Amino acid sequence: MTTTTTATPPVRLGLRENWAQFTLLVVVNVCVGALVGLERTTVPLIGTDVFGLTSDLAVFSFIIAFGLTKALTNLAAGALTARFRRKQLLVTGWLIGVPVPFVLAYAPSWGWIVAANVLLGINQGLAWSMTVNMKIDLVGPARRGLATGLNEAAGYTAVGATALVTGYLGTAYGLRPVPELIGVVFVVAGLALALVVRDTAAHVALELAQHPKPLSSEENTGLAATFTRTSWRHRSLRGASQAGFVNNLNDGLTWGVFPLLFTDHGLGLAAVGLIKGLYPILWGIGQIPTGHLSDRIGRKPLIVSGMLVQAAGFVLALALLDRPLLAGILSAVALGIGTAMVYPTLIASISDHAHPAWRANALGTYRFWRDMGYAAGALVAGVLADTLGLNATVVAAAVLTAVSGLAAAYWIKDRPATTSVTIGPATTHGGSHK
Repeated sequence: MTTTTTATPPVRLGLRENWAQFTLLVVVNVCVGALVGLERTTVPLIGTDVFGLTSDLAVFSFIIAFGLTKALTNLAAGALTARFRRKQLLVTGWLIGVPVPFVLAYAPSWGWIVAANVLLGINQGLAWSMTVNMKIDLVGPARRGLATGLNEAAGYTAVGATALVTGYLGTAYGLRPVPELIGVVFVVAGLALALVVRDTAAHVALELAQHPKPLSSEENTGLAATFTRTSWRHRSLRGASQAGFVNNLNDGLTWGVFPLLFTDHGLGLAAVGLIKGLYPILWGIGQIPTGHLSDRIGRKPLIVSGMLVQAAGFVLALALLDRPLLAGILSAVALGIGTAMVYPTLIASISDHAHPAWRANALGTYRFWRDMGYAAGALVAGVLADTLGLNATVVAAAVLTAVSGLAAAYWIKDRPATTSVTIGPATTHGGSHK
């Protein structure tokens, strides 16, 4: 009697070769983004209207909690990949996120909202980090910009769509609990899909074996060495890390400030939801062409110009504030387009300059600094808004973003040209990027 065994398909790098798993991971990240999108429109107003908070810094405390927790989890996630498989961390992230929509919907005090954002930060740090890493693992070096663009597009389009929906639900049914309970669907779907997706350890091993630049014996792959290398010692990684930090600083600032600024100038919840939804939707959708474009023209042009476009978005918000809906929409468009130019390109730039042996730690370090920007943005916004007013806070965001763009222009060297790499039975062609 003969036993028939099914041959395991060969492991290959490439988007086309791994389209099924890649697509599944895109859908997972839709759920990741949608969960955090629950908070974009309603939570700052829950703080002021439901719990009676009068200090802007107190209102923005939920963003500080989210940003700090997500940043630290991002950093830990890179190190944890040395001990655990990416799929295990992805599933863990979703399990931790299960209570979030229920706490947002029924929290008896503001402290519960802040605590929910600690859980949300861990969920986002693990789940989003793993979807990024797994997509980069699958596609190999030649299509990193497109891969990160698709990943971030899925997540942030979901953020924007959920912010838009919660704005309309809040208008129809009140700030709680209906807008928050749609998050139950995202948690259930995200966890179910995370259990189905396959791990990418074999793809990482294959890229390591075929990498054109062998790991130097002096190249320390540990978290501490990679943290200092990514944060400061490596010029291009430093430039990308500071740009990511400021990018999310201004996002954290708009998260807290824009709902208060535009309601103060007469807009209703549905209009604020439109503004808060339009920004991440454009940010999300725009990352597909910008990520692909960065594979062709290089990372630096998109990073520098994108930061300057974001700065212009803050200027528009104030310059047209006597017509608040127009100001909000035009600002959202500029911020969305500018962020779409920057977001996937920065991740791809980090990946370009990091060896596969320490890439997960480099991405974790970058994402640590990037998401520390949420906490810094909320802290800066709270202090400035309480002392100088909301308008001064927006001016500060414009100046910081423009300065960051100029620093990126000075520090970042564009990615080294990729070379053709033979990967087992398939060949990945990187081509030269000038």
